[in-house]
Amino acid sequence: MTTLATTPLAPLLDRLFKEADAASPATIPALAALSADEHQRLMRSKTDYIDFYGQLKDLPLAVSRETGVLLYMLARSGGARTIVEFGTSFGISTLHLAAALRDNGGGRLITSEFESSKVVRAREHLTAGGLIDLVEIREGDALQTLRVDLPDTIDLLLLDGAKALYPEILHLVESRLRPGAFIVADNADYSPDYLAYVRSPANGYMSIPFGEDVELSMRIG
Repeated sequence: MTTLATTPLAPLLDRLFKEADAASPATIPALAALSADEHQRLMRSKTDYIDFYGQLKDLPLAVSRETGVLLYMLARSGGARTIVEFGTSFGISTLHLAAALRDNGGGRLITSEFESSKVVRAREHLTAGGLIDLVEIREGDALQTLRVDLPDTIDLLLLDGAKALYPEILHLVESRLRPGAFIVADNADYSPDYLAYVRSPANGYMSIPFGEDVELSMRIG
C-alpha cells in the first residue's frame, strides 16, 4: 500500500476532488461574463494574471485525478527527493507529490502560491494529510519566491500556475534540473512559447503531450 491509497490521505483526496468537481467559474459573475476571446487573452497575459487569478481564489483549480496519479508515479519512479511546484492552489497536486516523497523516504517540496487564502487552505490540507513536514509553502509571486534558495538539484518541476509565466518559471529553475528530471505543465496549450521551447531538442528536452491537458517533458542535457 502507498501513502496515496491509505488513511488519512486517501479519504482527504476523495473529498477534495469531489469538491473540485462541484466548483465552477460560472459561479463568479465577473468570470461568467467573459467572452471566449477575453478568457483566452487573460489566460495568456503576462501582466493581468494577478487580478485574474485573484478572482479565482475560492476555486480549487485542481489537477485531474489522472494527473494527480501521474505526478505521484513520476516522482516515485524517479526516486525524487527535491520537487518544485508553481501554483499550490488548495494543495491537491501538492498532496500527491508530497506522498511520493514520503514513500521515497523523505525529501523537500517547495511550492509557491500568491493568494494568501489558498495558502491557508493548502496548509490545512497538508496538515490533515500528514505531509506538512515535507512541504515549504512560499507565499507571493513565484517570479520572486522561486528566484532564491532552491535546492542545488531538482528532480521534478510542476507548472500549474499562471500559464503565461511557464517559460519564466522554467528558466528560473532550469540550471538546477538534473538530467532525467521531469517537468509537468498543466494546461500548457495556453502557453505556446513554453511549448515551442520544450519541444525544441536544441533546448535540452524531450517533450510530448500527455492526455488532454498535460505537457510531459524530460530534461536531457
